Amino acid sequence: MRVGTGESVVVLLEAVPRRASSIWTRAYLRLLLSGDTVCALLACVCVLGLRLIAGAYVPLVEFLLGLGLVIAWPVALMMGGAYRQRANGEGTEEFKAVFNGGAGLMATVAITAYATQAAIARSFVMAMLPLALLTTLYYRYRMRKRLHRRRAVGDYMRQVIAVGHRESILDLVVQFRRQPYHGMRVVGACLPDGSIDVDLDGIPVLGSFGDVAGVVERERADAVAVLACPELDGAALRRLAWSLESARTDLFVAPALLDVAGPRISIKPVAGMPLLHVEHPEFDGMRGFVKSVFDRVVAGLALLVLALPLLGIALLIRLTSPGPAFFYQTRVGKSGKEFRVFKYRTMVVDAERLKGALLEANEFDGVLFKIRNDPRITRVGAFLRKYSLDELPQLLNVLRGEMSLVGPRPPLPEEVAAYGADVRRRLMVKPGMTGLWQVSGRSDLTWEESVRLDLRYVENWSLILDLQILWKTWSVVTRGEGAY
Repeated sequence: MRVGTGESVVVLLEAVPRRASSIWTRAYLRLLLSGDTVCALLACVCVLGLRLIAGAYVPLVEFLLGLGLVIAWPVALMMGGAYRQRANGEGTEEFKAVFNGGAGLMATVAITAYATQAAIARSFVMAMLPLALLTTLYYRYRMRKRLHRRRAVGDYMRQVIAVGHRESILDLVVQFRRQPYHGMRVVGACLPDGSIDVDLDGIPVLGSFGDVAGVVERERADAVAVLACPELDGAALRRLAWSLESARTDLFVAPALLDVAGPRISIKPVAGMPLLHVEHPEFDGMRGFVKSVFDRVVAGLALLVLALPLLGIALLIRLTSPGPAFFYQTRVGKSGKEFRVFKYRTMVVDAERLKGALLEANEFDGVLFKIRNDPRITRVGAFLRKYSLDELPQLLNVLRGEMSLVGPRPPLPEEVAAYGADVRRRLMVKPGMTGLWQVSGRSDLTWEESVRLDLRYVENWSLILDLQILWKTWSVVTRGEGAY
């Protein structure tokens, strides 16, 4: 199970609802089951109703068949894994399970009808089941958003005991607090030496590594998150899992490769030992070609659709502030190649000259220069920055192949000059108009968090991930959060 986009990655070993989480988990699953059944019923009523309105004859057997498909719908989804606890709430696993279950039922009905030569109305296979699938996917999406809103105010959370070193636990706590929609709340920690006077940002230290099982029982925790540390080797982890087994407590283990997840990782048994196989990331080849074509096609269509609004923004800038409407700046792209990025001008014309006098007011903790209330920003520029409209001209950079729709933030040459060897890996892919940094906090992120998200994207990029980020970007940008 992957816990999120900007935080430690943990692997799920056991997943059985317990204690505080079991009540709301069962209620949530019942709600999903009821809603899925209603979605199938609505699809059936819609299709049969339209046939009746059109004057078609609908025999009783087809009404019974429709009712049977409504009943079979949640069963098919269950067989696809759509009601597993860890499949719901985040990631794409839930939607994949719904799609697989629905597609499986459609295939079963179609194959059965063909094999038995049964006179089943094609409207069931061609209309009702696809409609049920679409409505169920939408219902699941709305339920997920509802769950995230409840978790944002502290409801529907799982109580977690973190096991590891101080720095790793602090990082986990910060990330869970930043993104509560994952439903994880650290309520206690176990350190190697069990120190009780260590500051863990308000998280109590409840014991050492040998006390984990007792701490879980005493605190009635739902899960244990073991962060990478040399003290907990294979034998120690095995004993810890045994100690938690009777209580059926979830056990999460952070692998050493925190930024690698998804299809690049697989477990293969070798000589009786389960070995973690990590494939190398693919930056070029067919996947890179498909990504490039997708970027340019979408950028070209977007420029055509937004031509008039883009022109209107340019005129507004010229009318409200002396100077050109566009701002050109040298940035560093893939493999360290420099290019000129296109943006709308959001600052006064001599902004670069005024930058020197504002260096002491820099609010960023890395090589970036950011000020929340930068006096150089114009009134129209502040609006454009809040909703990222100033970056729309970068569609031209995407069309020219210098940028991608999704990728790491395009850095300045002076920023790249300050990069360490690890950070330079950001330059393995094209920079993007949006990225994990955009949907995970934007300018509210620290320099370390921004770099980690960019590196995570480089290690795990895919077209599916790009589509997810583009979808999330819309809601982030419309709220105007973290932009200045």
